[in-house]
Amino acid sequence: MEINKNIESIIGDPKKAINRLAYPTILSMLLMYANNLIDSMWVSGLGSGPLAALGFMSPLYLVIIGFGVGIGAGANSLISRLIGAKQYDESNNAAIHSIVLASIVSILILLIGVFFLRDLLILFGASEVIDYAMDYGMIIFLTSYIILFPAVVSSIFRAEGDIRRAAVPLVVNAILNMVMDPIFIYYFNWGIKGAAIATVLSTLANLLMMLYWYLIKRDTFIKLSLKYYHRKMEIYKEILLVSLPASCEEVIYSIVAICFNYLIFITAGTMEVAIFTVVWRFVSIGFLPCIAIGVSTITVSGIAYGARNYENFKTTINYSTFISFIITLIICAIFFVFAYPISEGFNFINGNPQMIARTAEVLRIMVFYNLFIPFGATAAYVYQGVGSGFKSLALTILRELVLSVFFAYIFAIPLKMGIFGVYLGAIIGMILGSFIGFACIKLYERSFKKECEKTVV
Repeated sequence: MEINKNIESIIGDPKKAINRLAYPTILSMLLMYANNLIDSMWVSGLGSGPLAALGFMSPLYLVIIGFGVGIGAGANSLISRLIGAKQYDESNNAAIHSIVLASIVSILILLIGVFFLRDLLILFGASEVIDYAMDYGMIIFLTSYIILFPAVVSSIFRAEGDIRRAAVPLVVNAILNMVMDPIFIYYFNWGIKGAAIATVLSTLANLLMMLYWYLIKRDTFIKLSLKYYHRKMEIYKEILLVSLPASCEEVIYSIVAICFNYLIFITAGTMEVAIFTVVWRFVSIGFLPCIAIGVSTITVSGIAYGARNYENFKTTINYSTFISFIITLIICAIFFVFAYPISEGFNFINGNPQMIARTAEVLRIMVFYNLFIPFGATAAYVYQGVGSGFKSLALTILRELVLSVFFAYIFAIPLKMGIFGVYLGAIIGMILGSFIGFACIKLYERSFKKECEKTVV
Protein backbone atom coordinates (compact mmCIF):
# COMPACT_ATOMS: atom_id res chain seq x y z
CA MET A 1 0.00 0.00 0.00
CA GLU A 2 1.27 3.46 -0.89
CA ILE A 3 0.88 6.21 1.66
CA ASN A 4 -1.29 9.15 0.61
CA LYS A 5 -1.37 12.82 1.59
CA ASN A 6 -3.61 12.08 4.57
CA ILE A 7 -1.10 9.62 6.00
CA GLU A 8 1.83 11.94 5.32
CA SER A 9 0.07 14.75 7.18
CA ILE A 10 -0.29 12.78 10.43
CA ILE A 11 3.20 11.28 10.62
CA GLY A 12 5.04 14.61 10.46
CA ASP A 13 4.60 17.64 12.73
CA PRO A 14 2.21 16.63 15.56
CA LYS A 15 0.94 20.22 15.99
CA LYS A 16 -0.07 20.44 12.35
CA ALA A 17 -1.54 16.95 12.52
CA ILE A 18 -3.69 17.81 15.55
CA ASN A 19 -4.84 21.07 13.96
CA ARG A 20 -5.74 19.30 10.74
CA LEU A 21 -7.64 16.55 12.51
CA ALA A 22 -9.19 18.49 15.39
CA TYR A 23 -10.60 21.74 14.05
CA PRO A 24 -12.92 20.26 11.41
CA THR A 25 -14.01 17.75 14.04
CA ILE A 26 -14.78 20.54 16.51
CA LEU A 27 -16.92 22.35 13.94
CA SER A 28 -18.83 19.22 12.93
CA MET A 29 -19.33 18.15 16.55
CA LEU A 30 -20.48 21.64 17.51
CA LEU A 31 -23.13 21.31 14.85
CA MET A 32 -24.03 17.86 16.14
CA TYR A 33 -24.43 19.14 19.69
CA ALA A 34 -26.34 22.15 18.45
CA ASN A 35 -28.53 19.55 16.85
CA ASN A 36 -29.00 17.85 20.24
CA LEU A 37 -29.88 21.19 21.79
CA ILE A 38 -32.45 21.79 19.08
CA ASP A 39 -33.79 18.28 19.75
CA SER A 40 -34.34 19.25 23.39
CA MET A 41 -35.71 22.65 22.39
CA TRP A 42 -38.44 21.17 20.20
CA VAL A 43 -39.27 18.52 22.81
CA SER A 44 -39.48 21.26 25.48
CA GLY A 45 -42.47 22.60 23.55
CA LEU A 46 -44.31 19.42 24.52
CA GLY A 47 -43.93 20.29 28.22
CA SER A 48 -41.61 19.56 31.14
CA GLY A 49 -42.70 15.89 31.23
CA PRO A 50 -41.38 14.92 27.78
CA LEU A 51 -38.27 17.06 28.33
CA ALA A 52 -37.55 15.31 31.65
CA ALA A 53 -38.15 11.95 29.90
CA LEU A 54 -35.55 12.93 27.32
CA GLY A 55 -33.18 13.71 30.20
CA PHE A 56 -33.72 10.30 31.80
CA MET A 57 -33.28 8.55 28.43
CA SER A 58 -30.22 10.56 27.39
CA PRO A 59 -27.74 8.57 29.54
CA LEU A 60 -28.88 5.30 27.94
CA TYR A 61 -28.67 6.85 24.47
CA LEU A 62 -25.13 7.96 25.32
CA VAL A 63 -24.31 4.41 26.40
CA ILE A 64 -25.14 3.19 22.89
CA ILE A 65 -23.08 5.97 21.35
CA GLY A 66 -20.40 5.21 23.93
CA PHE A 67 -19.97 1.62 22.79
CA GLY A 68 -19.53 2.86 19.23
CA VAL A 69 -17.02 5.48 20.38
CA GLY A 70 -15.26 2.88 22.52
CA ILE A 71 -14.85 0.36 19.71
CA GLY A 72 -13.83 3.24 17.46
CA ALA A 73 -11.20 4.35 19.98
CA GLY A 74 -9.79 0.82 20.07
CA ALA A 75 -9.71 0.66 16.28
CA ASN A 76 -8.22 4.15 16.00
CA SER A 77 -5.50 3.36 18.52
CA LEU A 78 -4.46 0.06 16.96
CA ILE A 79 -4.70 1.24 13.34
CA SER A 80 -2.66 4.36 14.17
CA ARG A 81 0.05 2.31 15.87
CA LEU A 82 0.16 -0.09 12.91
CA ILE A 83 0.43 2.81 10.46
CA GLY A 84 3.22 4.31 12.60
CA ALA A 85 5.01 0.94 12.41
CA LYS A 86 4.29 0.81 8.61
CA GLN A 87 2.22 -2.40 8.89
CA TYR A 88 -0.40 -1.28 6.40
CA ASP A 89 -2.06 -4.60 5.49
CA GLU A 90 -2.44 -5.39 9.16
CA SER A 91 -4.17 -2.02 9.64
CA ASN A 92 -6.82 -3.13 7.11
CA ASN A 93 -7.28 -6.35 9.04
CA ALA A 94 -7.69 -4.40 12.29
CA ALA A 95 -10.37 -2.19 10.72
CA ILE A 96 -12.46 -5.21 9.68
CA HIS A 97 -12.08 -6.75 13.14
CA SER A 98 -13.56 -3.56 14.61
CA ILE A 99 -16.57 -3.85 12.28
CA VAL A 100 -17.19 -7.41 13.49
CA LEU A 101 -17.04 -6.28 17.12
CA ALA A 102 -19.47 -3.42 16.44
CA SER A 103 -21.98 -5.83 14.89
CA ILE A 104 -21.88 -8.18 17.88
CA VAL A 105 -22.29 -5.34 20.40
CA SER A 106 -25.23 -3.77 18.53
CA ILE A 107 -27.13 -7.07 18.67
CA LEU A 108 -26.55 -7.32 22.43
CA ILE A 109 -27.76 -3.73 22.94
CA LEU A 110 -30.93 -4.44 20.94
CA LEU A 111 -31.74 -7.46 23.13
CA ILE A 112 -31.15 -5.46 26.33
CA GLY A 113 -33.50 -2.75 25.09
CA VAL A 114 -36.27 -5.18 24.16
CA PHE A 115 -36.26 -7.00 27.50
CA PHE A 116 -35.02 -4.50 30.10
CA LEU A 117 -35.56 -0.91 28.93
CA ARG A 118 -38.64 -0.17 31.05
CA ASP A 119 -37.02 -1.60 34.18
CA LEU A 120 -33.87 0.43 33.60
CA LEU A 121 -35.77 3.68 33.12
CA ILE A 122 -37.82 3.12 36.27
CA LEU A 123 -34.62 2.27 38.16
CA PHE A 124 -33.15 5.60 37.03
CA GLY A 125 -36.13 7.53 38.39
CA ALA A 126 -38.27 8.01 35.26
CA SER A 127 -41.43 6.42 36.70
CA GLU A 128 -43.38 9.70 36.53
CA VAL A 129 -42.68 10.06 32.80
CA ILE A 130 -42.19 6.39 31.87
CA ASP A 131 -44.55 6.42 28.88
CA TYR A 132 -42.74 9.34 27.27
CA ALA A 133 -39.35 7.77 28.01
CA MET A 134 -40.41 4.41 26.52
CA ASP A 135 -41.81 6.07 23.39
CA TYR A 136 -38.42 7.64 22.72
CA GLY A 137 -36.18 4.90 24.09
CA MET A 138 -37.63 1.85 22.37
CA ILE A 139 -37.12 3.38 18.92
CA ILE A 140 -33.49 4.15 19.77
CA PHE A 141 -32.74 0.65 21.11
CA LEU A 142 -34.44 -1.13 18.20
CA THR A 143 -32.16 0.75 15.80
CA SER A 144 -29.02 0.47 17.92
CA TYR A 145 -26.92 -0.70 14.94
CA ILE A 146 -27.65 2.53 13.08
CA ILE A 147 -26.88 4.61 16.17
CA LEU A 148 -23.66 2.79 17.12
CA PHE A 149 -22.01 1.99 13.78
CA PRO A 150 -21.16 5.50 12.43
CA ALA A 151 -18.85 6.19 15.38
CA VAL A 152 -16.78 3.11 14.49
CA VAL A 153 -16.50 3.89 10.77
CA SER A 154 -15.72 7.54 11.50
CA SER A 155 -12.84 6.51 13.76
CA ILE A 156 -11.32 4.47 10.93
CA PHE A 157 -11.35 7.57 8.73
CA ARG A 158 -9.63 9.54 11.50
CA ALA A 159 -6.99 6.84 11.96
CA GLU A 160 -5.96 7.26 8.32
CA GLY A 161 -6.09 11.06 8.59
CA ASP A 162 -9.11 11.53 6.31
CA ILE A 163 -10.86 14.07 8.49
CA ARG A 164 -13.12 15.38 5.71
CA ARG A 165 -14.90 12.06 5.32
CA ALA A 166 -15.06 11.62 9.08
CA ALA A 167 -16.64 15.06 9.54
CA VAL A 168 -18.92 15.70 6.54
CA PRO A 169 -21.44 12.93 7.35
CA LEU A 170 -21.78 14.36 10.88
CA VAL A 171 -22.73 17.71 9.37
CA VAL A 172 -25.28 16.08 7.08
CA ASN A 173 -26.65 14.14 10.05
CA ALA A 174 -27.10 17.32 12.09
CA ILE A 175 -28.76 19.31 9.31
CA LEU A 176 -31.20 16.52 8.49
CA ASN A 177 -32.15 16.10 12.13
CA MET A 178 -32.74 19.83 12.52
CA VAL A 179 -35.09 19.77 9.54
CA MET A 180 -36.90 16.57 10.50
CA ASP A 181 -37.47 17.37 14.19
CA PRO A 182 -40.28 19.95 13.88
CA ILE A 183 -41.86 18.03 11.01
CA PHE A 184 -42.08 14.71 12.84
CA ILE A 185 -42.79 16.16 16.31
CA TYR A 186 -45.44 18.75 15.38
CA TYR A 187 -46.50 18.50 11.73
CA PHE A 188 -47.09 14.73 11.89
CA ASN A 189 -48.03 15.10 15.58
CA TRP A 190 -45.82 12.18 16.62
CA GLY A 191 -44.57 13.98 19.74
CA ILE A 192 -41.46 12.59 21.40
CA LYS A 193 -41.58 9.56 19.08
CA GLY A 194 -41.00 11.98 16.21
CA ALA A 195 -37.79 13.21 17.83
CA ALA A 196 -36.49 9.62 18.03
CA ILE A 197 -37.44 8.86 14.42
CA ALA A 198 -35.70 12.03 13.21
CA THR A 199 -32.55 11.02 15.11
CA VAL A 200 -32.51 7.53 13.59
CA LEU A 201 -33.18 8.61 9.98
CA SER A 202 -30.56 11.37 10.03
CA THR A 203 -28.00 8.97 11.54
CA LEU A 204 -28.82 6.41 8.83
CA ALA A 205 -27.96 8.99 6.17
CA ASN A 206 -24.63 9.56 7.98
CA LEU A 207 -23.87 5.83 7.92
CA LEU A 208 -24.81 5.33 4.26
CA MET A 209 -22.47 8.12 3.17
CA MET A 210 -19.47 6.55 4.91
CA LEU A 211 -20.26 3.05 3.65
CA TYR A 212 -20.50 4.42 0.11
CA TRP A 213 -16.90 5.65 0.28
CA TYR A 214 -15.57 2.40 1.71
CA LEU A 215 -17.63 -0.21 -0.13
CA ILE A 216 -18.59 1.39 -3.45
CA LYS A 217 -16.18 4.20 -4.33
CA ARG A 218 -13.25 2.40 -2.64
CA ASP A 219 -10.72 5.24 -2.80
CA THR A 220 -9.74 5.19 0.89
CA PHE A 221 -6.37 4.25 2.37
CA ILE A 222 -7.89 1.66 4.72
CA LYS A 223 -9.68 -1.06 2.74
CA LEU A 224 -12.77 -2.74 4.19
CA SER A 225 -12.43 -5.84 2.06
CA LEU A 226 -12.77 -9.43 3.23
CA LYS A 227 -9.57 -10.36 1.38
CA TYR A 228 -7.67 -8.54 4.12
CA TYR A 229 -9.57 -10.25 6.91
CA HIS A 230 -7.60 -12.92 8.74
CA ARG A 231 -9.17 -13.64 12.08
CA LYS A 232 -6.66 -13.08 14.86
CA MET A 233 -7.61 -13.19 18.50
CA GLU A 234 -4.62 -10.96 19.21
CA ILE A 235 -6.19 -8.17 17.13
CA TYR A 236 -9.51 -8.52 18.96
CA LYS A 237 -7.56 -8.41 22.21
CA GLU A 238 -5.66 -5.25 21.18
CA ILE A 239 -8.87 -3.48 20.15
CA LEU A 240 -10.71 -4.59 23.29
CA LEU A 241 -7.86 -3.46 25.56
CA VAL A 242 -8.77 0.07 24.51
CA SER A 243 -12.40 -0.24 23.41
CA LEU A 244 -13.69 -1.93 26.58
CA PRO A 245 -12.26 0.73 28.88
CA ALA A 246 -13.24 3.49 26.43
CA SER A 247 -16.79 2.12 26.22
CA CYS A 248 -16.88 1.88 29.99
CA GLU A 249 -15.78 5.51 30.13
CA GLU A 250 -18.84 6.48 28.11
CA VAL A 251 -20.94 4.33 30.42
CA ILE A 252 -19.33 6.14 33.34
CA TYR A 253 -20.38 9.49 31.84
CA SER A 254 -23.92 8.17 31.59
CA ILE A 255 -23.86 6.86 35.16
CA VAL A 256 -22.62 10.26 36.30
CA ALA A 257 -25.56 11.93 34.50
CA ILE A 258 -27.93 9.42 36.11
CA CYS A 259 -26.44 10.12 39.55
CA PHE A 260 -26.72 13.86 39.02
CA ASN A 261 -30.32 13.45 37.83
CA TYR A 262 -31.14 11.46 40.96
CA LEU A 263 -29.45 13.89 43.35
CA ILE A 264 -31.16 16.80 41.62
CA PHE A 265 -34.53 15.03 41.74
CA ILE A 266 -34.37 14.32 45.49
CA THR A 267 -33.08 17.82 46.34
CA ALA A 268 -35.10 19.98 43.91
CA GLY A 269 -37.69 17.93 41.98
CA THR A 270 -38.64 17.09 38.38
CA MET A 271 -38.55 20.69 37.12
CA GLU A 272 -34.90 21.02 38.11
CA VAL A 273 -34.14 17.75 36.28
CA ALA A 274 -35.69 19.26 33.14
CA ILE A 275 -33.56 22.40 33.63
CA PHE A 276 -30.43 20.33 34.20
CA THR A 277 -31.21 18.40 31.00
CA VAL A 278 -30.96 21.67 29.11
CA VAL A 279 -27.85 22.87 30.95
CA TRP A 280 -26.11 19.51 30.50
CA ARG A 281 -26.44 19.99 26.74
CA PHE A 282 -24.45 23.21 27.01
CA VAL A 283 -21.95 21.57 29.37
CA SER A 284 -21.48 18.97 26.63
CA ILE A 285 -20.76 21.72 24.10
CA GLY A 286 -18.08 23.09 26.43
CA PHE A 287 -16.57 19.60 26.53
CA LEU A 288 -16.44 19.32 22.73
CA PRO A 289 -12.90 20.69 22.29
CA CYS A 290 -11.62 17.99 24.62
CA ILE A 291 -13.45 15.30 22.65
CA ALA A 292 -12.48 16.57 19.20
CA ILE A 293 -8.85 17.26 20.08
CA GLY A 294 -8.80 14.09 22.18
CA VAL A 295 -9.80 11.76 19.35
CA SER A 296 -7.15 13.48 17.22
CA THR A 297 -4.68 12.91 20.03
CA ILE A 298 -5.42 9.18 19.94
CA THR A 299 -4.29 9.10 16.31
CA VAL A 300 -1.22 11.34 16.65
CA SER A 301 0.02 9.90 19.95
CA GLY A 302 -0.57 6.37 18.65
CA ILE A 303 1.55 7.03 15.56
CA ALA A 304 4.30 8.66 17.64
CA TYR A 305 4.21 5.71 20.03
CA GLY A 306 4.32 3.16 17.22
CA ALA A 307 7.28 4.98 15.63
CA ARG A 308 9.02 5.33 19.06
CA ASN A 309 9.25 9.10 18.54
CA TYR A 310 9.50 10.71 21.99
CA GLU A 311 9.64 14.34 20.84
CA ASN A 312 6.43 14.00 18.84
CA PHE A 313 4.82 12.18 21.76
CA LYS A 314 5.73 14.95 24.22
CA THR A 315 4.59 17.68 21.82
CA THR A 316 1.28 15.90 21.33
CA ILE A 317 0.53 15.90 25.08
CA ASN A 318 1.49 19.53 25.67
CA TYR A 319 -0.10 20.99 22.55
CA SER A 320 -3.34 19.02 22.91
CA THR A 321 -3.76 20.17 26.50
CA PHE A 322 -2.99 23.81 25.69
CA ILE A 323 -5.33 24.06 22.69
CA SER A 324 -8.15 22.24 24.50
CA PHE A 325 -7.87 24.54 27.50
CA ILE A 326 -7.86 27.77 25.46
CA ILE A 327 -10.91 26.80 23.42
CA THR A 328 -12.76 25.51 26.48
CA LEU A 329 -12.01 28.76 28.31
CA ILE A 330 -13.45 30.82 25.45
CA ILE A 331 -16.62 28.71 25.27
CA CYS A 332 -17.13 28.84 29.05
CA ALA A 333 -16.70 32.63 29.04
CA ILE A 334 -19.31 33.00 26.30
CA PHE A 335 -21.79 30.81 28.17
CA PHE A 336 -21.21 32.70 31.42
CA VAL A 337 -21.66 36.16 29.90
CA PHE A 338 -24.62 35.28 27.68
CA ALA A 339 -26.29 32.70 29.93
CA TYR A 340 -29.66 34.47 30.09
CA PRO A 341 -30.16 35.19 26.35
CA ILE A 342 -28.97 31.65 25.56
CA SER A 343 -31.51 30.20 28.00
CA GLU A 344 -34.23 32.54 26.72
CA GLY A 345 -33.57 31.52 23.13
CA PHE A 346 -33.58 27.86 24.05
CA ASN A 347 -36.88 28.08 25.92
CA PHE A 348 -38.66 30.32 23.44
CA ILE A 349 -41.27 27.63 22.74
CA ASN A 350 -42.61 27.25 26.28
CA GLY A 351 -41.79 30.86 27.30
CA ASN A 352 -41.68 30.00 31.02
CA PRO A 353 -39.89 32.95 32.75
CA GLN A 354 -39.09 30.90 35.85
CA MET A 355 -37.55 28.11 33.80
CA ILE A 356 -35.55 30.61 31.70
CA ALA A 357 -34.12 32.38 34.76
CA ARG A 358 -33.24 29.16 36.55
CA THR A 359 -31.61 27.68 33.41
CA ALA A 360 -29.38 30.75 33.13
CA GLU A 361 -28.45 30.54 36.81
CA VAL A 362 -27.48 26.87 36.65
CA LEU A 363 -25.58 27.40 33.37
CA ARG A 364 -23.43 30.11 34.99
CA ILE A 365 -22.54 27.71 37.79
CA MET A 366 -21.83 24.68 35.60
CA VAL A 367 -19.41 26.39 33.20
CA PHE A 368 -16.81 25.91 35.96
CA TYR A 369 -17.40 22.16 35.75
CA ASN A 370 -15.77 22.18 32.30
CA LEU A 371 -12.95 24.65 32.78
CA PHE A 372 -10.10 22.31 33.74
CA ILE A 373 -11.34 19.11 32.09
CA PRO A 374 -8.74 19.44 29.26
CA PHE A 375 -5.95 18.48 31.66
CA GLY A 376 -7.61 15.22 32.67
CA ALA A 377 -9.17 14.41 29.29
CA THR A 378 -5.87 14.74 27.40
CA ALA A 379 -4.31 12.22 29.75
CA ALA A 380 -7.14 9.75 29.15
CA TYR A 381 -6.96 10.06 25.36
CA VAL A 382 -3.18 9.68 25.25
CA TYR A 383 -3.42 6.49 27.31
CA GLN A 384 -5.95 5.22 24.74
CA GLY A 385 -3.56 6.16 21.94
CA VAL A 386 -0.75 4.02 23.34
CA GLY A 387 -3.09 1.10 24.03
CA SER A 388 -3.34 1.55 27.81
CA GLY A 389 -7.11 1.73 27.90
CA PHE A 390 -7.51 0.61 31.48
CA LYS A 391 -5.31 3.44 32.75
CA SER A 392 -7.56 5.83 30.84
CA LEU A 393 -10.61 4.21 32.42
CA ALA A 394 -9.10 4.43 35.91
CA LEU A 395 -8.52 8.17 35.53
CA THR A 396 -12.05 8.71 34.21
CA ILE A 397 -13.60 6.76 37.09
CA LEU A 398 -11.55 8.76 39.56
CA ARG A 399 -12.37 12.11 37.96
CA GLU A 400 -16.02 11.65 37.01
CA LEU A 401 -17.49 9.08 39.36
CA VAL A 402 -15.40 8.86 42.51
CA LEU A 403 -14.55 12.52 43.01
CA SER A 404 -17.25 14.45 41.14
CA VAL A 405 -20.27 12.42 42.23
CA PHE A 406 -18.85 11.81 45.71
CA PHE A 407 -18.35 15.50 46.41
CA ALA A 408 -21.76 16.29 44.89
CA TYR A 409 -23.37 13.86 47.32
CA ILE A 410 -21.35 15.04 50.33
CA PHE A 411 -22.12 18.71 49.74
CA ALA A 412 -25.80 18.10 48.93
CA ILE A 413 -26.85 15.57 51.57
CA PRO A 414 -24.56 15.28 54.63
CA LEU A 415 -23.58 18.98 54.49
CA LYS A 416 -27.22 19.88 53.70
CA MET A 417 -26.40 22.37 50.94
CA GLY A 418 -29.17 21.01 48.73
CA ILE A 419 -29.18 21.59 44.98
CA PHE A 420 -26.33 24.13 45.11
CA GLY A 421 -24.24 21.49 46.89
CA VAL A 422 -24.81 19.08 43.99
CA TYR A 423 -23.36 21.56 41.52
CA LEU A 424 -20.54 22.82 43.76
CA GLY A 425 -19.40 19.33 44.72
CA ALA A 426 -19.40 18.19 41.09
CA ILE A 427 -17.16 21.13 40.12
CA ILE A 428 -14.65 20.59 42.95
CA GLY A 429 -14.38 16.86 42.22
CA MET A 430 -13.88 17.46 38.50
CA ILE A 431 -11.08 20.00 39.01
CA LEU A 432 -9.22 17.77 41.46
CA GLY A 433 -9.53 14.68 39.26
CA SER A 434 -8.38 16.53 36.13
CA PHE A 435 -5.09 17.65 37.66
CA ILE A 436 -4.39 14.19 39.07
CA GLY A 437 -4.83 12.76 35.56
CA PHE A 438 -2.47 15.29 34.00
CA ALA A 439 0.20 14.52 36.59
CA CYS A 440 -0.09 10.81 35.72
CA ILE A 441 0.38 11.31 31.97
CA LYS A 442 3.43 13.52 32.50
CA LEU A 443 5.00 10.76 34.59
CA TYR A 444 4.20 8.29 31.79
CA GLU A 445 5.84 10.67 29.31
CA ARG A 446 9.08 10.51 31.31
CA SER A 447 9.05 6.71 31.35
CA PHE A 448 8.46 6.64 27.57
CA LYS A 449 11.48 8.91 27.10
CA LYS A 450 13.69 6.45 28.97
CA GLU A 451 12.24 3.59 26.92
CA CYS A 452 13.05 5.39 23.66
CA GLU A 453 16.59 6.19 24.84
CA LYS A 454 17.21 2.50 25.56
CA THR A 455 15.93 1.58 22.09
CA VAL A 456 18.33 4.04 20.43
CA VAL A 457 21.26 2.73 22.43
